Amino acid sequence: MMISRVGHIAARKSLCMPGMVAKRHNPVIFSMAKPLEKKRLAPKGIVGASMRRLVHIIYGAIKSGQPFRSDIPMAGLVIQEGI
Repeated sequence: MMISRVGHIAARKSLCMPGMVAKRHNPVIFSMAKPLEKKRLAPKGIVGASMRRLVHIIYGAIKSGQPFRSDIPMAGLVIQEGI
């Protein structure tokens, strides 16, 4: 799977390494990536999904003015697994 070439190239380049690191060390993104690995999604696709999730986490923290709390997104992941 290729990452889309639409959008700001510098943003994609700057989020690639944080996406790879978050896939391994961030519990929210790790739990999101595990089912994608089981579905045999390409590693680049998993990194792309991690990058997207990071952007959502960053936007939510900035918009709300609250620090990131890992227990909030984890509750949403439990609900999504039944879908």
